[in-house]
Amino acid sequence: MANPAPASSSGGLAITEHRLANGLRVVLSEDHLTPVAAVCLWYDVGSRHEVKGRTGLAHLFEHLMFQGSASVQGNGHFELIQGAGGSLNGTTSFERTNYFETMPAHQLELALWLEADRMGSLLAALDQTSLDNQRDVVKNERRQRYDNVPYGTAFEKLTAMSFPEGHPYHHTPIGSMADLDAATLKDAQAFFSTYYAPNNAVLSVVGDIDPDETLRWIEKYFGTIPAHDGKPAPVDGSLPPVSGEELRLTVREEVPSRALMAAYRLPHDGTREADAADLALTVLGSGESSRLYNRLVRRDRLAVAAGFGLLRLAGAPSLGWLDVKTSGDATVEAIEAAVDEELARFAEEGPTPEELERAQAQIEREWLDRLQTVSGRADELCRYAVLFGDPALAGSALSRVLEVTAEEVRDIARQRLRADNRAVLVYEPVHPEAGEAPQTPDSSEISEAPAVNGEADATEGGAA
Repeated sequence: MANPAPASSSGGLAITEHRLANGLRVVLSEDHLTPVAAVCLWYDVGSRHEVKGRTGLAHLFEHLMFQGSASVQGNGHFELIQGAGGSLNGTTSFERTNYFETMPAHQLELALWLEADRMGSLLAALDQTSLDNQRDVVKNERRQRYDNVPYGTAFEKLTAMSFPEGHPYHHTPIGSMADLDAATLKDAQAFFSTYYAPNNAVLSVVGDIDPDETLRWIEKYFGTIPAHDGKPAPVDGSLPPVSGEELRLTVREEVPSRALMAAYRLPHDGTREADAADLALTVLGSGESSRLYNRLVRRDRLAVAAGFGLLRLAGAPSLGWLDVKTSGDATVEAIEAAVDEELARFAEEGPTPEELERAQAQIEREWLDRLQTVSGRADELCRYAVLFGDPALAGSALSRVLEVTAEEVRDIARQRLRADNRAVLVYEPVHPEAGEAPQTPDSSEISEAPAVNGEADATEGGAA
């Protein structure tokens, strides 16, 4: 039977927690505003849990989980959910793999049964054919998103520079082609048995639900799945607060324009310092009102796009992600000099009261947009349960950001946004025909990290 925890309400999120005998942690949140329910299942496994020579397994398994189980053949998971009027998908990051459905409330039991069936019986359907099929899908995804698009491997390169060889975050969730080719059926079976167990997962259900009935369904479908106690502890991802050196790489490729990208080592997610860093980067580089956009695009006209966002990480230092695309014949040297000048000024002065208020309002809007959907709330409850041990922390996440002072924002910029604490990646275009003029991308190519939850480009998704 499930062991209930007292109901709690934090920041408007009323939740109850339960723990099944097999270790599955359950978080329920009742909301009858609309007749829909969201199911979110987080497994505590991501690319940081992989070993050398077998990168990409976590993301590969995200795809394999949609290839049938003991009771569902082939593409049946998609067919059943979409046939019932629901939506679904899954994603993989450095730190977790998640699966989620949003259903008409009266179809909630179907989603719970499907998630339990593949958690408990995927190995019955996992064979060499399905492994080979999804391996090819992931390799093609890598070609489309990384290898064959301009600047596509920038995230991979900067991550490898920011986290040293042997660090669990040194490689990205997509994995390498060689490691994907090397993965065997035995590797996949062992990976599933180790990590896809109820005691390594958090299940949240949010929306128009009857909590007692929902818990009975969860007990019925998940309660008989055995726990697995063989999970190894993840490799420690901690690093010194400041790297103490600047790492630099210049890449010459067929890209539309020169680019300056950089990753700064910033505090771990879940800390007040990370919230201060988030506010600093919002002031500096989020949107067309930011300092870097005003300086580089509007005033100096050195760039067509400039963004600075936070990739929040809990098991390793977060990364401040700078991305600037040049305009016309502007040089990277000129861009970098202007960036460093703006960072130095910000580290000295900090944000103005108006800038801090605007940054906090922007983060508040993004956070409330996320929490207004049942799927967004379900995901955040899982996130705070898996990464920080307490789903109720989701309710106070915004208030913690709004409490950060201008002095704290200035201090984190002074301590961390330094040349000796970054990895720098420079793109110089090589055009196939001599004299061909570079074409500049528009500002939509800048991808800014979400303000509070911050998965950004660390997430591989789209199992559909």
